[in-house]
Amino acid sequence: MDSSNKVRLGSGSVGRVYKGVLPSGQVVAIKHIYKSGISESFRGEVDCLSKIRHPTLVCLFGCCVDNGELFLVYEYCPYGNLAQQLLRKDSVLSWDKRVKILRDSALALRFLHSYPEGRIVHRNIKLTNILLTENLEPKLSDFGLAKMLGMEESKVFTEVKGTTGYMDPEYVRNSKLTCASDVYSFGIVTLQILSGKGITELDLDARNHLTEEAKDVILGKLPLSHFGDPRLNGNLNDADFYSILNVAVLCIADSSKWRPTMHLIFEELDKVWQNTVKNVVRVIFTDLSVILRCWDYANDILV
Repeated sequence: MDSSNKVRLGSGSVGRVYKGVLPSGQVVAIKHIYKSGISESFRGEVDCLSKIRHPTLVCLFGCCVDNGELFLVYEYCPYGNLAQQLLRKDSVLSWDKRVKILRDSALALRFLHSYPEGRIVHRNIKLTNILLTENLEPKLSDFGLAKMLGMEESKVFTEVKGTTGYMDPEYVRNSKLTCASDVYSFGIVTLQILSGKGITELDLDARNHLTEEAKDVILGKLPLSHFGDPRLNGNLNDADFYSILNVAVLCIADSSKWRPTMHLIFEELDKVWQNTVKNVVRVIFTDLSVILRCWDYANDILV
C-alpha cells in the first residue's frame, strides 16, 4: 500500500495517519505504523476495536500487512482531534460544545468500563485521542494500549504505559491498572477543556500547576473566573462550570478509591448537558421574540 500520495492528517510516536478514499468512494483515515517492535500494539488495537462497537468510539473498518508494514483503516473524522479544535485561531469551541464533548466522552468510557465480557481500560486518554466528526461529536480513538481486565478489579503489569501528564500517578507507582486510571486521565482532559491550558504540551510540571489551580478554585482560594478559558469571554453558566470542575477534581484524587466511577461521572455531566440545552433553547426563543417585536414595530411604521 503506497501512502506517499495521501494527505497526511497527523503523526504520532509509532506512525502517521493519512486521508484516503475506498473504492466505494468513502473517505477514511489510514494509520501507517512504521515503527518496529510495535506489533503487540497493532494486535491489541485490532483485537479491541474488532470486538466492540459504540457511537462514541472510532470505527475500525479493517487492517492489512503489506511488505511487513502495518495499516489500520478507520472512519474519517474531518474536524481532527480535540487539541486542534481548542487551539484554532479562527474560531472558539463554544461552552455548549465543550459540555457535549465531555458528556459523550464520558459515555464512551462508561461503555468500556462496563463491557459485558470484561472491563476495558483505554490507558491513553488525552486530547489528541478524542477525534471530532463534522458535527463535532467526539470519537474515542487509539486503542493500542487498551487492556481488558476481565472481571477483575485490577491487574499488575510489568511495564507501565501511557502519556506523560495524563498518567495516573498511583498506576505509575504500583503498576496496578484499574478503571480509575482512565478516570484520572479523563479528569486532566476535563481541566484542559475548561481552562484552555496545557493544550500544546502537558509535562508533569504543567499538569501539577493545572491541578493545583483547579483545587484552589474548589477550596475558594481562587475565583472561578481565574480558571475558565478566557476565549469563552464569560459565555458559560457559572454553576455548571463549577459542577464540572468539581467532578474533574474528584477524578484526579491521589487515591483511586476516592475517584468516582465513569457511570457517576456520566450521570453528572448528563445533568449539566440537559441544563445547557435548556439554556440554549431559552436564548434562541429570546432572540426570536426580539426579532418578532422588531418586525411588528416595522409593520406599524409602514402602516
